[in-house]
Amino acid sequence: MKKLSRRARIATGGAAVAVVAAGTFGAVSANASAPTAAKAAPAANVKGNTTTTSTHLTIAAATKAAQAALRAAESEGQRVSVAVVDRNGNTIVTLRGDGAGPQSYESAVRKAYTAVSWNAPTSELAKRLETTPNLKDIPGTLFLGGGAPVDAKNAPIAGVGVAGAPSGDLDEKFARAGVSALN
Repeated sequence: MKKLSRRARIATGGAAVAVVAAGTFGAVSANASAPTAAKAAPAANVKGNTTTTSTHLTIAAATKAAQAALRAAESEGQRVSVAVVDRNGNTIVTLRGDGAGPQSYESAVRKAYTAVSWNAPTSELAKRLETTPNLKDIPGTLFLGGGAPVDAKNAPIAGVGVAGAPSGDLDEKFARAGVSALN
């Protein structure tokens, strides 16, 4: 058997020490992250009128509204995208109809967001731009016809947005068909 040089023995020993150290470190790290038997502090017990409850559409209801809006558009030969957002503007569901333009997806989401944010159809909100033109500068909004709010207990809970038809009036007609499907 060939005898290793001093340099080879030092390198081999160093590698062995590194492997042992890494294994020890890994065991200590794994052990440090192991759950302890200590009991977690109880959650705060909030009392009084310090919380609220909000109403949200289920995904099934949002899908029903989106499908109804898309069917209404398709029945008139229109190629659109439909979006339903929740009260906070988070997208619940989107449908892009066959042949809908690439810009229609984002426009539908923004119209739905605008409708729920102001609890009004976007065609009405577009009229407000005459007296308050800087409204259009609010991020995420689109002040064109095609968005309709969904209400429950006199409060906005969602918005339906449609984009892609030749006019905002048609887009909004289809969005309202989506809202009507929820009644």
